[in-house]
Amino acid sequence: MNSSNGTDISKCPFMGGVQKQSAGGGTSNQDWWPNQLKLNILRQNSSKSDPMGKTFDYAKEFKSLNLDALKKDICDLMTTSQDWWPADFGHYGP
Repeated sequence: MNSSNGTDISKCPFMGGVQKQSAGGGTSNQDWWPNQLKLNILRQNSSKSDPMGKTFDYAKEFKSLNLDALKKDICDLMTTSQDWWPADFGHYGP
């Protein structure tokens, strides 16, 4: 296909022609994942990041929770206004 001046318009990037890479090219998702995204922060096994210590048994402690009382406490927290916490008037919970 030719334009009025006789040049091939298929080479024009605005008419669907071939586009050349610009200088630098920028970054894309492929550049950030996984090459530049720092995932090592997720693998920190330090005593500084575990406030309960190595002997704490999370599963045992979770099983010891009274879930009905916990749900009631959360509902009360969300629906009872305090000076420092305005209630959301029933938008949370039942």
